[in-house]
Amino acid sequence: MSDHAQCESHLSGRHLLVALSGGIACYKVASLVSSLVQIGAKVDVLMTDAATQFISPLTFESLTGREVYDCQWDQGDCKTPLHIQLADQADALLIAPCTMNMLAKLAMGITNDPVTLVASAIDRSTTPVLLAPAMNVTMYSQPSTKRNIATLEADGFTILDSTEGWQACKSFGKGRLPEPKTLFEALEYCFA
Repeated sequence: MSDHAQCESHLSGRHLLVALSGGIACYKVASLVSSLVQIGAKVDVLMTDAATQFISPLTFESLTGREVYDCQWDQGDCKTPLHIQLADQADALLIAPCTMNMLAKLAMGITNDPVTLVASAIDRSTTPVLLAPAMNVTMYSQPSTKRNIATLEADGFTILDSTEGWQACKSFGKGRLPEPKTLFEALEYCFA
């Protein structure tokens, strides 16, 4: 992805939120965040508690030079609640990986972690919110997952198509997180 760092990007100077929910695909997001920082985007990372079990917040703090928002009770030293401040300042939000659990919480309006709090506070009519579902092939094919994706599309979320391939659970099928280059391009397309 180093070619992105050397070319002019529509993401340069943008304030981007990259959020992770708990899945093995979290490791791919570090490469994406690094590429976004290299092209001059301001990146804030949000993580659910489950995501921190797969990759450390310190990884993203090192890549961005900014604190990771991984506790919904952390308000820092700002007077405006942090989730509102982040939502108001964001040019776009990407949730990757967006697990089956995260899809369900967003579809039902449940806001009990930093990711769902910020996602619920963003005006999707002016700020794109992209979801990159990633889960086991069987979980991806469940009727509830299909229903939640349809609901979220109707609610104004942009759903990125999962890819097909070998999965960490030793199965093959659809449900893999798109590669970092694809996620980068999806974000860039929002401002092209």
